[in-house]
Amino acid sequence: MNKRTRLVVLLAVIALCFVFLWPSISWYGRTPKELQQLALGSTENIKSYAELKAAEDVRAIKKLMAEDPSANIPDEYSWIKKDVSKKYKSLDKKVPANLTLKDVVSVYANELEFMNVFQSRYRDEILDAKSYYENSVKLGLDLSGGMNIIVKADLDAAVASMGDAVTSENKADFKKDAMANAIENLSSRIDKFGLTSPVIRQQGDDHIYIEIPGAAQADAINTLIMGKGILNFRLVDMEATNAFKAYYAQNPASTFNASGELMNSSVIPSDCEVFGVYTKDEYGLDERYDWLVVKKEIALDGQHVKNAVVSADQFTNQPEVNFQLDSEGAEIFGQFTGAHVGENLAIISDNKVKSNARIQTAITGGSVSLSGGFSYEEANNIKKVLQTAWLNVPLEVESQQVIGASLGEQAIRQGAMAVLLGLGLILIFMLIFYKASGINAVVAQVLNLFMMFSVLSAFNLTLTLSSIAGMILTIGMAVDANVLVFERIKEELRSGKSRPAAVSMGFDNAFWAIMDSNITTFIAAIFLSQLGTGAIQGFAVSLAIGVVSSVFTALFVSRLMFDFGTDVMHSKKVSIGWGIKQ
Repeated sequence: MNKRTRLVVLLAVIALCFVFLWPSISWYGRTPKELQQLALGSTENIKSYAELKAAEDVRAIKKLMAEDPSANIPDEYSWIKKDVSKKYKSLDKKVPANLTLKDVVSVYANELEFMNVFQSRYRDEILDAKSYYENSVKLGLDLSGGMNIIVKADLDAAVASMGDAVTSENKADFKKDAMANAIENLSSRIDKFGLTSPVIRQQGDDHIYIEIPGAAQADAINTLIMGKGILNFRLVDMEATNAFKAYYAQNPASTFNASGELMNSSVIPSDCEVFGVYTKDEYGLDERYDWLVVKKEIALDGQHVKNAVVSADQFTNQPEVNFQLDSEGAEIFGQFTGAHVGENLAIISDNKVKSNARIQTAITGGSVSLSGGFSYEEANNIKKVLQTAWLNVPLEVESQQVIGASLGEQAIRQGAMAVLLGLGLILIFMLIFYKASGINAVVAQVLNLFMMFSVLSAFNLTLTLSSIAGMILTIGMAVDANVLVFERIKEELRSGKSRPAAVSMGFDNAFWAIMDSNITTFIAAIFLSQLGTGAIQGFAVSLAIGVVSSVFTALFVSRLMFDFGTDVMHSKKVSIGWGIKQ
Protein backbone atom coordinates (compact mmCIF):
# COMPACT_ATOMS: atom_id res chain seq x y z
CA MET A 1 0.00 0.00 0.00
CA ASN A 2 1.56 3.30 -1.07
CA LYS A 3 1.67 6.38 1.15
CA ARG A 4 -1.16 8.23 -0.61
CA THR A 5 -3.49 5.26 -0.22
CA ARG A 6 -2.55 4.96 3.45
CA LEU A 7 -3.32 8.64 3.96
CA VAL A 8 -6.73 8.23 2.31
CA VAL A 9 -7.46 5.21 4.53
CA LEU A 10 -6.46 7.17 7.65
CA LEU A 11 -8.64 10.13 6.72
CA ALA A 12 -11.55 7.79 5.96
CA VAL A 13 -11.14 6.10 9.36
CA ILE A 14 -11.06 9.48 11.14
CA ALA A 15 -14.15 10.66 9.27
CA LEU A 16 -16.02 7.43 10.02
CA CYS A 17 -15.06 7.64 13.69
CA PHE A 18 -16.31 11.22 13.82
CA VAL A 19 -19.67 10.13 12.38
CA PHE A 20 -19.91 7.42 15.05
CA LEU A 21 -18.93 9.84 17.79
CA TRP A 22 -21.21 12.68 16.68
CA PRO A 23 -24.29 11.47 18.66
CA SER A 24 -22.18 11.41 21.84
CA ILE A 25 -20.78 14.87 21.10
CA SER A 26 -24.28 16.18 20.40
CA TRP A 27 -25.81 14.59 23.50
CA TYR A 28 -23.14 15.47 26.07
CA GLY A 29 -21.87 18.70 24.54
CA ARG A 30 -24.70 20.32 22.57
CA THR A 31 -27.97 19.24 24.24
CA PRO A 32 -29.21 21.48 27.09
CA LYS A 33 -29.89 19.81 30.45
CA GLU A 34 -33.61 20.64 30.27
CA LEU A 35 -33.93 18.96 26.87
CA GLN A 36 -31.96 15.95 28.14
CA GLN A 37 -34.46 15.45 30.96
CA LEU A 38 -37.34 15.48 28.48
CA ALA A 39 -35.58 13.12 26.07
CA LEU A 40 -34.83 10.65 28.87
CA GLY A 41 -38.52 10.32 29.68
CA SER A 42 -40.81 7.66 28.25
CA THR A 43 -42.24 8.02 24.75
CA GLU A 44 -45.67 8.47 26.29
CA ASN A 45 -44.43 11.34 28.46
CA ILE A 46 -42.76 12.99 25.45
CA LYS A 47 -46.02 12.81 23.53
CA SER A 48 -48.01 14.28 26.42
CA TYR A 49 -45.49 17.09 26.89
CA ALA A 50 -45.54 17.99 23.18
CA GLU A 51 -49.35 18.05 23.15
CA LEU A 52 -49.60 20.22 26.26
CA LYS A 53 -46.91 22.69 25.15
CA ALA A 54 -48.52 22.95 21.71
CA ALA A 55 -51.90 23.66 23.32
CA GLU A 56 -50.33 26.38 25.51
CA ASP A 57 -48.70 28.03 22.50
CA VAL A 58 -51.91 28.01 20.46
CA ARG A 59 -53.84 29.55 23.37
CA ALA A 60 -51.15 32.23 23.75
CA ILE A 61 -51.25 33.12 20.04
CA LYS A 62 -55.05 33.23 19.98
CA LYS A 63 -55.00 35.54 23.00
CA LEU A 64 -52.52 37.87 21.28
CA MET A 65 -54.60 37.81 18.11
CA ALA A 66 -57.74 38.71 20.07
CA GLU A 67 -55.94 41.77 21.40
CA ASP A 68 -54.48 42.86 18.04
CA PRO A 69 -55.06 40.74 14.88
CA SER A 70 -52.65 42.90 12.84
CA ALA A 71 -49.75 42.42 15.25
CA ASN A 72 -46.57 40.79 13.99
CA ILE A 73 -45.52 37.30 15.00
CA PRO A 74 -43.60 37.36 18.32
CA ASP A 75 -39.91 36.49 18.05
CA GLU A 76 -40.31 33.22 19.97
CA TYR A 77 -42.67 32.00 17.24
CA SER A 78 -40.73 33.33 14.24
CA TRP A 79 -39.81 29.77 13.23
CA ILE A 80 -43.41 29.18 12.11
CA LYS A 81 -43.02 31.64 9.21
CA LYS A 82 -41.38 28.93 7.13
CA ASP A 83 -44.30 26.53 7.60
CA VAL A 84 -46.83 29.30 6.99
CA SER A 85 -45.12 30.19 3.72
CA LYS A 86 -45.26 26.56 2.59
CA LYS A 87 -48.94 26.44 3.52
CA TYR A 88 -49.72 29.55 1.45
CA LYS A 89 -47.86 28.11 -1.55
CA SER A 90 -49.69 24.77 -1.26
CA LEU A 91 -52.96 26.71 -1.44
CA ASP A 92 -51.73 28.70 -4.46
CA LYS A 93 -51.91 31.91 -2.47
CA LYS A 94 -49.43 34.74 -2.34
CA VAL A 95 -47.47 34.95 0.89
CA PRO A 96 -48.15 38.32 2.60
CA ALA A 97 -45.10 40.57 2.72
CA ASN A 98 -45.66 41.25 6.42
CA LEU A 99 -47.16 38.21 8.14
CA THR A 100 -49.57 39.14 10.92
CA LEU A 101 -51.07 36.89 13.60
CA LYS A 102 -54.33 36.83 11.65
CA ASP A 103 -52.48 35.71 8.49
CA VAL A 104 -50.81 32.91 10.39
CA VAL A 105 -53.91 31.52 12.08
CA SER A 106 -56.25 31.88 9.08
CA VAL A 107 -54.08 29.85 6.69
CA TYR A 108 -54.77 26.65 8.65
CA ALA A 109 -58.05 24.81 8.13
CA ASN A 110 -58.78 24.42 11.84
CA GLU A 111 -57.24 24.74 15.27
CA LEU A 112 -56.17 21.09 15.37
CA GLU A 113 -54.09 21.49 12.20
CA PHE A 114 -52.53 24.65 13.64
CA MET A 115 -51.72 22.91 16.93
CA ASN A 116 -50.13 19.95 15.11
CA VAL A 117 -47.47 22.31 13.72
CA PHE A 118 -46.37 23.26 17.24
CA GLN A 119 -46.63 19.69 18.46
CA SER A 120 -44.42 18.46 15.61
CA ARG A 121 -41.75 21.02 16.48
CA TYR A 122 -41.62 20.00 20.15
CA ARG A 123 -41.79 16.31 19.28
CA ASP A 124 -39.06 16.44 16.65
CA GLU A 125 -36.73 18.43 18.92
CA ILE A 126 -37.11 15.98 21.80
CA LEU A 127 -36.99 12.85 19.62
CA ASP A 128 -33.83 14.14 17.89
CA ALA A 129 -32.22 14.53 21.30
CA LYS A 130 -33.49 11.06 22.28
CA SER A 131 -31.93 9.66 19.10
CA TYR A 132 -28.60 11.23 20.04
CA TYR A 133 -28.82 9.57 23.46
CA GLU A 134 -29.75 6.17 22.06
CA ASN A 135 -26.76 6.27 19.69
CA SER A 136 -24.25 7.69 22.16
CA VAL A 137 -21.93 6.20 24.74
CA LYS A 138 -24.05 5.37 27.78
CA LEU A 139 -22.87 5.95 31.34
CA GLY A 140 -23.25 2.99 33.69
CA LEU A 141 -24.80 3.17 37.14
CA ASP A 142 -21.40 3.74 38.74
CA LEU A 143 -21.02 6.92 36.65
CA SER A 144 -24.55 8.29 36.17
CA GLY A 145 -26.10 7.10 39.43
CA GLY A 146 -29.39 5.23 39.65
CA MET A 147 -30.87 2.05 41.09
CA ASN A 148 -30.13 -1.64 40.83
CA ILE A 149 -33.02 -3.88 41.93
CA ILE A 150 -33.53 -7.64 42.00
CA VAL A 151 -37.15 -8.78 42.33
CA LYS A 152 -38.32 -12.31 43.15
CA ALA A 153 -41.54 -13.54 41.55
CA ASP A 154 -43.44 -16.05 43.70
CA LEU A 155 -44.54 -18.37 40.89
CA ASP A 156 -45.64 -21.10 43.31
CA ALA A 157 -48.09 -18.68 44.93
CA ALA A 158 -49.38 -17.77 41.45
CA VAL A 159 -49.96 -21.48 40.72
CA ALA A 160 -51.70 -21.97 44.06
CA SER A 161 -54.04 -19.02 43.41
CA MET A 162 -55.29 -20.74 40.25
CA GLY A 163 -56.40 -23.88 42.09
CA ASP A 164 -57.33 -26.79 39.83
CA ALA A 165 -57.05 -24.63 36.71
CA VAL A 166 -53.34 -25.47 36.57
CA THR A 167 -52.47 -29.14 36.19
CA SER A 168 -49.09 -30.81 36.49
CA GLU A 169 -48.92 -31.03 32.68
CA ASN A 170 -49.35 -27.30 32.03
CA LYS A 171 -47.64 -26.05 35.19
CA ALA A 172 -44.35 -25.22 33.42
CA ASP A 173 -46.13 -23.34 30.64
CA PHE A 174 -48.21 -21.43 33.18
CA LYS A 175 -45.09 -20.32 35.08
CA LYS A 176 -43.44 -19.23 31.83
CA ASP A 177 -46.48 -17.16 30.84
CA ALA A 178 -46.80 -15.72 34.33
CA MET A 179 -43.14 -14.66 34.37
CA ALA A 180 -43.33 -13.07 30.91
CA ASN A 181 -46.47 -11.19 31.90
CA ALA A 182 -44.89 -9.96 35.15
CA ILE A 183 -41.91 -8.58 33.21
CA GLU A 184 -44.18 -6.88 30.66
CA ASN A 185 -46.28 -5.29 33.42
CA LEU A 186 -43.15 -4.01 35.17
CA SER A 187 -41.79 -2.61 31.91
CA SER A 188 -45.07 -0.80 31.25
CA ARG A 189 -45.29 0.67 34.75
CA ILE A 190 -41.68 1.80 35.01
CA ASP A 191 -41.62 3.27 31.48
CA LYS A 192 -44.90 5.10 32.19
CA PHE A 193 -43.22 6.57 35.29
CA GLY A 194 -40.94 8.41 32.87
CA LEU A 195 -37.63 6.83 33.81
CA THR A 196 -34.54 6.78 31.65
CA SER A 197 -34.13 3.71 29.47
CA PRO A 198 -34.63 1.08 32.20
CA VAL A 199 -33.07 -2.37 31.79
CA ILE A 200 -35.54 -5.10 32.78
CA ARG A 201 -34.70 -8.74 32.15
CA GLN A 202 -35.35 -12.18 33.57
CA GLN A 203 -32.65 -13.64 35.77
CA GLY A 204 -32.91 -17.38 36.34
CA ASP A 205 -36.34 -18.97 36.61
CA ASP A 206 -38.06 -16.62 39.05
CA HIS A 207 -35.99 -13.43 39.41
CA ILE A 208 -36.23 -10.10 37.56
CA TYR A 209 -33.25 -7.76 37.27
CA ILE A 210 -34.06 -4.03 37.00
CA GLU A 211 -31.47 -1.35 36.31
CA ILE A 212 -32.61 2.29 36.28
CA PRO A 213 -29.98 4.92 35.42
CA GLY A 214 -30.41 8.47 36.68
CA ALA A 215 -32.14 9.86 39.74
CA ALA A 216 -35.18 7.93 40.92
CA GLN A 217 -37.08 7.76 44.20
CA ALA A 218 -36.80 4.35 45.81
CA ASP A 219 -40.26 4.51 47.43
CA ALA A 220 -41.93 5.42 44.15
CA ILE A 221 -40.16 2.59 42.32
CA ASN A 222 -41.11 0.06 44.98
CA THR A 223 -44.74 1.17 44.75
CA LEU A 224 -44.64 0.58 41.00
CA ILE A 225 -43.08 -2.85 41.42
CA MET A 226 -45.46 -4.03 44.14
CA GLY A 227 -48.54 -2.45 42.55
CA LYS A 228 -51.05 -4.32 40.40
CA GLY A 229 -52.56 -3.19 37.12
CA ILE A 230 -56.17 -1.93 37.35
CA LEU A 231 -58.48 -3.58 34.82
CA ASN A 232 -62.24 -3.22 34.57
CA PHE A 233 -65.18 -3.28 32.16
CA ARG A 234 -67.33 -0.17 31.64
CA LEU A 235 -70.33 0.78 29.52
CA VAL A 236 -69.61 3.19 26.65
CA ASP A 237 -71.75 6.30 26.09
CA MET A 238 -71.55 6.57 22.30
CA GLU A 239 -73.72 9.71 22.12
CA ALA A 240 -71.45 11.50 24.58
CA THR A 241 -68.40 10.13 22.74
CA ASN A 242 -69.49 11.60 19.41
CA ALA A 243 -70.30 14.95 21.04
CA PHE A 244 -66.93 15.05 22.79
CA LYS A 245 -64.97 14.21 19.64
CA ALA A 246 -66.77 16.97 17.75
CA TYR A 247 -65.91 19.41 20.54
CA TYR A 248 -62.28 18.26 20.67
CA ALA A 249 -61.88 18.67 16.90
CA GLN A 250 -62.86 22.33 17.24
CA ASN A 251 -61.03 23.07 20.51
CA PRO A 252 -58.00 20.76 20.78
CA ALA A 253 -55.82 23.35 22.53
CA SER A 254 -58.35 24.21 25.23
CA THR A 255 -59.86 20.79 25.99
CA PHE A 256 -57.30 19.53 28.53
CA ASN A 257 -55.08 21.39 30.99
CA ALA A 258 -51.44 20.66 31.82
CA SER A 259 -52.51 17.83 34.17
CA GLY A 260 -54.55 16.15 31.45
CA GLU A 261 -57.87 17.10 33.08
CA LEU A 262 -60.88 18.48 31.21
CA MET A 263 -60.90 22.28 31.33
CA ASN A 264 -64.65 22.31 30.74
CA SER A 265 -66.26 19.38 32.54
CA SER A 266 -69.67 20.15 31.03
CA VAL A 267 -68.67 18.72 27.63
CA ILE A 268 -69.41 15.20 28.95
CA PRO A 269 -72.16 13.95 31.30
CA SER A 270 -71.37 14.13 35.01
CA ASP A 271 -71.56 10.34 35.39
CA CYS A 272 -68.95 9.76 32.65
CA GLU A 273 -65.20 9.94 32.12
CA VAL A 274 -63.19 10.35 28.94
CA PHE A 275 -60.25 8.06 28.19
CA GLY A 276 -57.92 7.63 25.25
CA VAL A 277 -58.29 4.53 23.06
CA TYR A 278 -54.90 2.86 22.70
CA THR A 279 -53.27 0.22 20.57
CA LYS A 280 -49.70 -1.05 20.29
CA ASP A 281 -47.59 0.69 17.65
CA GLU A 282 -44.71 -0.87 15.70
CA TYR A 283 -42.40 -0.30 18.67
CA GLY A 284 -44.68 -2.08 21.12
CA LEU A 285 -45.67 1.20 22.81
CA ASP A 286 -49.23 2.29 23.61
CA GLU A 287 -50.39 4.77 21.00
CA ARG A 288 -53.60 6.77 21.37
CA TYR A 289 -55.68 6.98 18.21
CA ASP A 290 -59.14 7.94 19.49
CA TRP A 291 -61.23 9.08 22.47
CA LEU A 292 -64.04 7.27 24.25
CA VAL A 293 -66.51 8.47 26.88
CA VAL A 294 -67.40 5.72 29.37
CA LYS A 295 -69.54 5.48 32.48
CA LYS A 296 -67.80 5.99 35.82
CA GLU A 297 -69.62 2.99 37.24
CA ILE A 298 -67.62 -0.22 36.83
CA ALA A 299 -69.66 -3.03 35.30
CA LEU A 300 -67.17 -5.79 36.12
CA ASP A 301 -63.81 -5.80 37.89
CA GLY A 302 -60.87 -7.55 36.25
CA GLN A 303 -60.28 -9.76 39.27
CA HIS A 304 -63.11 -12.00 38.07
CA VAL A 305 -61.19 -12.95 34.89
CA LYS A 306 -59.65 -16.42 35.32
CA ASN A 307 -57.91 -17.04 31.99
CA ALA A 308 -57.67 -15.74 28.42
CA VAL A 309 -56.74 -17.31 25.09
CA VAL A 310 -56.66 -16.27 21.43
CA SER A 311 -58.43 -18.52 18.93
CA ALA A 312 -59.97 -18.36 15.45
CA ASP A 313 -63.70 -18.16 14.76
CA GLN A 314 -64.85 -21.51 13.37
CA PHE A 315 -66.89 -19.87 10.59
CA THR A 316 -64.93 -16.75 9.57
CA ASN A 317 -61.45 -17.85 10.74
CA GLN A 318 -61.03 -14.34 12.20
CA PRO A 319 -59.06 -14.06 15.47
CA GLU A 320 -61.04 -13.65 18.67
CA VAL A 321 -60.22 -13.43 22.36
CA ASN A 322 -61.93 -15.87 24.72
CA PHE A 323 -61.78 -15.46 28.48
CA GLN A 324 -63.37 -17.23 31.42
CA LEU A 325 -64.99 -15.59 34.46
CA ASP A 326 -65.36 -17.02 37.95
CA SER A 327 -68.84 -17.88 39.23
CA GLU A 328 -69.47 -14.47 40.80
CA GLY A 329 -68.20 -12.64 37.72
CA ALA A 330 -70.31 -14.83 35.42
CA GLU A 331 -73.48 -13.90 37.31
CA ILE A 332 -72.66 -10.16 37.34
CA PHE A 333 -71.69 -10.15 33.66
CA GLY A 334 -74.74 -12.13 32.58
CA GLN A 335 -77.14 -9.71 34.24
CA PHE A 336 -75.28 -6.64 32.96
CA THR A 337 -74.97 -7.73 29.33
CA GLY A 338 -78.59 -8.85 29.29
CA ALA A 339 -79.67 -5.35 30.31
CA HIS A 340 -77.44 -3.58 27.74
CA VAL A 341 -77.72 -5.61 24.52
CA GLY A 342 -76.80 -3.47 21.51
CA GLU A 343 -74.58 -1.13 23.52
CA ASN A 344 -70.76 -1.00 23.65
CA LEU A 345 -68.56 -2.30 26.44
CA ALA A 346 -64.98 -1.09 26.94
CA ILE A 347 -62.04 -2.81 28.61
CA ILE A 348 -60.13 -0.23 30.68
CA SER A 349 -56.55 -0.94 31.82
CA ASP A 350 -54.51 1.68 33.70
CA ASN A 351 -56.93 4.41 32.55
CA LYS A 352 -56.55 3.42 28.89
CA VAL A 353 -59.21 1.90 26.65
CA LYS A 354 -57.77 -1.31 25.23
CA SER A 355 -60.91 -2.71 23.60
CA ASN A 356 -64.38 -1.44 22.63
CA ALA A 357 -66.79 -4.24 21.71
CA ARG A 358 -70.53 -4.31 21.01
CA ILE A 359 -72.75 -6.49 23.23
CA GLN A 360 -74.56 -8.76 20.77
CA THR A 361 -76.50 -10.80 23.29
CA ALA A 362 -76.66 -11.61 27.00
CA ILE A 363 -73.45 -13.44 27.95
CA THR A 364 -74.10 -16.09 30.58
CA GLY A 365 -72.13 -19.04 31.88
CA GLY A 366 -68.87 -17.10 32.33
CA SER A 367 -67.42 -17.78 28.88
CA VAL A 368 -66.89 -14.53 26.97
CA SER A 369 -65.77 -14.07 23.37
CA LEU A 370 -64.47 -10.76 22.00
CA SER A 371 -64.42 -10.32 18.22
CA GLY A 372 -64.17 -7.18 16.17
CA GLY A 373 -62.29 -7.85 12.97
CA PHE A 374 -58.94 -7.25 14.63
CA SER A 375 -55.66 -8.90 13.67
CA TYR A 376 -53.88 -11.65 15.62
CA GLU A 377 -51.47 -9.06 16.94
CA GLU A 378 -54.32 -6.93 18.28
CA ALA A 379 -55.98 -10.02 19.72
CA ASN A 380 -52.78 -10.97 21.53
CA ASN A 381 -52.51 -7.44 22.93
CA ILE A 382 -56.03 -7.70 24.36
CA LYS A 383 -55.16 -11.12 25.77
CA LYS A 384 -52.14 -9.63 27.56
CA VAL A 385 -54.34 -6.88 29.01
CA LEU A 386 -56.72 -9.50 30.39
CA GLN A 387 -53.79 -11.52 31.74
CA THR A 388 -52.88 -8.56 33.94
CA ALA A 389 -55.95 -9.36 36.00
CA TRP A 390 -55.69 -13.13 36.34
CA LEU A 391 -51.95 -13.84 36.35
CA ASN A 392 -51.49 -12.60 39.90
CA VAL A 393 -47.75 -13.02 40.50
CA PRO A 394 -46.63 -11.75 43.94
CA LEU A 395 -43.38 -9.75 43.63
CA GLU A 396 -40.86 -9.16 46.38
CA VAL A 397 -37.82 -6.87 46.28
CA GLU A 398 -34.86 -9.00 47.36
CA SER A 399 -32.07 -6.44 46.97
CA GLN A 400 -31.88 -2.78 46.11
CA GLN A 401 -28.80 -0.64 45.59
CA VAL A 402 -29.08 3.12 45.18
CA ILE A 403 -26.15 5.05 43.73
CA GLY A 404 -26.43 8.80 44.22
CA ALA A 405 -25.84 11.23 41.38
CA SER A 406 -23.09 12.92 43.41
CA LEU A 407 -21.21 9.61 43.58
CA GLY A 408 -21.63 9.25 39.82
CA GLU A 409 -20.26 12.73 39.18
CA GLN A 410 -17.33 12.03 41.49
CA ALA A 411 -16.63 8.74 39.70
CA ILE A 412 -16.70 10.52 36.33
CA ARG A 413 -14.23 13.15 37.54
CA GLN A 414 -11.94 10.54 39.06
CA GLY A 415 -12.08 8.34 35.97
CA ALA A 416 -11.44 11.26 33.62
CA MET A 417 -8.59 12.45 35.84
CA ALA A 418 -7.06 8.97 35.86
CA VAL A 419 -7.20 8.74 32.05
CA LEU A 420 -5.82 12.25 31.50
CA LEU A 421 -3.12 11.93 34.16
CA GLY A 422 -2.00 8.53 32.91
CA LEU A 423 -2.01 9.72 29.32
CA GLY A 424 -0.23 12.95 30.18
CA LEU A 425 2.57 11.33 32.16
CA ILE A 426 3.17 8.70 29.48
CA LEU A 427 3.28 11.28 26.73
CA ILE A 428 5.64 13.51 28.71
CA PHE A 429 7.96 10.52 29.19
CA MET A 430 7.79 9.69 25.47
CA LEU A 431 8.63 13.27 24.48
CA ILE A 432 11.56 13.44 26.89
CA PHE A 433 13.00 9.98 26.20
CA TYR A 434 12.35 9.79 22.43
CA LYS A 435 12.53 13.52 21.65
CA ALA A 436 10.76 14.51 18.36
CA SER A 437 9.70 10.93 17.64
CA GLY A 438 7.64 11.09 20.83
CA ILE A 439 5.27 13.39 18.92
CA ASN A 440 4.30 10.35 16.84
CA ALA A 441 3.39 8.52 20.04
CA VAL A 442 1.38 11.53 21.28
CA VAL A 443 -0.64 11.73 18.06
CA ALA A 444 -1.13 7.94 18.03
CA GLN A 445 -2.39 7.95 21.64
CA VAL A 446 -4.85 10.79 21.10
CA LEU A 447 -6.15 9.12 17.94
CA ASN A 448 -6.32 5.82 19.85
CA LEU A 449 -8.67 7.30 22.47
CA PHE A 450 -10.71 8.99 19.74
CA MET A 451 -11.21 5.68 17.97
CA MET A 452 -12.06 3.83 21.20
CA PHE A 453 -14.81 6.28 22.15
CA SER A 454 -16.18 6.27 18.59
CA VAL A 455 -16.49 2.46 18.65
CA LEU A 456 -18.22 2.60 22.05
CA SER A 457 -20.65 5.12 20.56
CA ALA A 458 -21.16 3.14 17.34
CA PHE A 459 -22.24 0.01 19.24
CA ASN A 460 -24.15 1.93 21.96
CA LEU A 461 -21.95 0.41 24.63
CA THR A 462 -21.98 1.47 28.27
CA LEU A 463 -19.05 3.27 29.86
CA THR A 464 -18.31 2.19 33.43
CA LEU A 465 -15.40 2.55 35.84
CA SER A 466 -14.17 -0.89 34.79
CA SER A 467 -14.31 0.24 31.15
CA ILE A 468 -12.17 3.24 32.02
CA ALA A 469 -9.71 0.85 33.69
CA GLY A 470 -9.52 -1.09 30.42
CA MET A 471 -8.81 2.14 28.55
CA ILE A 472 -5.98 3.05 30.92
CA LEU A 473 -4.43 -0.38 30.42
CA THR A 474 -4.79 0.07 26.65
CA ILE A 475 -2.88 3.36 26.83
CA GLY A 476 0.04 1.54 28.41
CA MET A 477 -0.10 -1.25 25.84
CA ALA A 478 -0.25 1.24 22.95
CA VAL A 479 2.86 2.98 24.27
CA ASP A 480 4.58 -0.39 24.57
CA ALA A 481 4.04 -0.94 20.84
CA ASN A 482 5.59 2.45 20.10
CA VAL A 483 8.53 1.66 22.37
CA LEU A 484 9.21 -1.59 20.52
CA VAL A 485 9.19 0.20 17.16
CA PHE A 486 11.36 3.07 18.37
CA GLU A 487 13.94 0.78 19.94
CA ARG A 488 14.15 -1.26 16.73
CA ILE A 489 14.69 1.94 14.74
CA LYS A 490 17.44 3.00 17.17
CA GLU A 491 19.20 -0.35 16.65
CA GLU A 492 19.12 0.12 12.89
CA LEU A 493 20.45 3.67 13.21
CA ARG A 494 23.34 2.48 15.42
CA SER A 495 24.29 -0.01 12.70
CA GLY A 496 24.69 2.91 10.28
CA LYS A 497 21.49 2.70 8.22
CA SER A 498 19.88 5.81 6.73
CA ARG A 499 16.57 7.25 7.98
CA PRO A 500 14.33 5.53 5.36
CA ALA A 501 16.03 2.18 5.83
CA ALA A 502 16.08 2.41 9.64
CA VAL A 503 12.37 3.31 9.79
CA SER A 504 11.41 0.55 7.36
CA MET A 505 13.48 -2.13 9.11
CA GLY A 506 12.37 -0.93 12.55
CA PHE A 507 8.68 -1.38 11.78
CA ASP A 508 9.25 -4.67 9.94
CA ASN A 509 11.26 -6.19 12.77
CA ALA A 510 8.85 -5.03 15.47
CA PHE A 511 5.70 -6.09 13.60
CA TRP A 512 5.37 -9.67 14.80
CA ALA A 513 6.46 -8.91 18.35
CA ILE A 514 3.66 -6.33 18.58
CA MET A 515 1.13 -8.58 16.86
CA ASP A 516 1.92 -11.61 19.06
CA SER A 517 1.47 -9.72 22.32
CA ASN A 518 -1.70 -7.95 21.19
CA ILE A 519 -3.30 -11.04 19.65
CA THR A 520 -2.89 -12.99 22.90
CA THR A 521 -4.32 -10.05 24.87
CA PHE A 522 -7.21 -9.76 22.41
CA ILE A 523 -8.04 -13.48 22.77
CA ALA A 524 -8.06 -13.18 26.55
CA ALA A 525 -10.29 -10.08 26.33
CA ILE A 526 -12.76 -11.87 24.03
CA PHE A 527 -13.07 -14.81 26.44
CA LEU A 528 -13.55 -12.46 29.39
CA SER A 529 -16.23 -10.50 27.52
CA GLN A 530 -18.14 -13.69 26.70
CA LEU A 531 -17.74 -15.54 30.00
CA GLY A 532 -17.57 -12.61 32.40
CA THR A 533 -20.39 -10.45 33.69
CA GLY A 534 -20.78 -6.93 35.01
CA ALA A 535 -17.53 -5.08 35.69
CA ILE A 536 -15.38 -7.87 34.21
CA GLN A 537 -17.28 -7.75 30.94
CA GLY A 538 -17.02 -3.96 30.74
CA PHE A 539 -13.27 -4.13 31.33
CA ALA A 540 -12.84 -6.84 28.69
CA VAL A 541 -14.87 -5.05 26.00
CA SER A 542 -12.96 -1.77 26.35
CA LEU A 543 -9.67 -3.69 26.41
CA ALA A 544 -10.55 -5.60 23.21
CA ILE A 545 -11.51 -2.38 21.43
CA GLY A 546 -8.34 -0.70 22.67
CA VAL A 547 -6.10 -3.53 21.47
CA VAL A 548 -7.37 -3.21 17.91
CA SER A 549 -7.17 0.60 17.83
CA SER A 550 -3.73 0.70 19.46
CA VAL A 551 -2.27 -1.73 16.90
CA PHE A 552 -3.70 0.40 14.09
CA THR A 553 -2.32 3.66 15.47
CA ALA A 554 1.10 2.22 16.43
CA LEU A 555 1.79 0.42 13.16
CA PHE A 556 -0.24 2.36 10.61
CA VAL A 557 -0.49 5.96 11.82
CA SER A 558 2.97 6.21 13.35
CA ARG A 559 4.55 4.68 10.23
CA LEU A 560 2.70 7.19 8.04
CA MET A 561 4.02 10.08 10.14
CA PHE A 562 7.63 8.84 9.82
CA ASP A 563 7.17 8.49 6.05
CA PHE A 564 5.69 11.99 5.90
CA GLY A 565 8.82 13.38 7.54
CA THR A 566 11.02 11.48 5.10
CA ASP A 567 9.21 12.13 1.81
CA VAL A 568 7.50 15.48 2.40
CA MET A 569 9.67 17.23 4.97
CA HIS A 570 12.84 15.65 3.43
CA SER A 571 14.32 14.91 6.86
CA LYS A 572 17.65 13.06 6.74
CA LYS A 573 17.94 12.25 10.43
CA VAL A 574 15.64 10.76 13.04
CA SER A 575 15.22 12.54 16.38
CA ILE A 576 14.50 9.43 18.41
CA GLY A 577 16.62 9.45 21.55
CA TRP A 578 19.72 10.58 23.34
CA GLY A 579 23.19 9.47 22.23
CA ILE A 580 22.11 8.34 18.75
CA LYS A 581 24.69 9.42 16.20
CA GLN A 582 23.59 9.64 12.55
